[in-house]
Amino acid sequence: MRELLVYGISGIAAIFIFGYCVHIFIGGMVSAQTELIAIIAVVLLSAGVLGYLAWDTIRRNRRY
Repeated sequence: MRELLVYGISGIAAIFIFGYCVHIFIGGMVSAQTELIAIIAVVLLSAGVLGYLAWDTIRRNRRY
């Protein structure tokens, strides 16, 4: 259960940072709608990867 707390806090922070990085990189170069679509895509992709990592770690720890 402790893993869920650690992954939850670090995951929320990482997703926020990923979204902000997209804003920093393409913020003034594209329209606001395109920027929002890019931020949503990156946040969803990173949430999926972080979710898989958390699931895999919890699955491996419960085996032993």
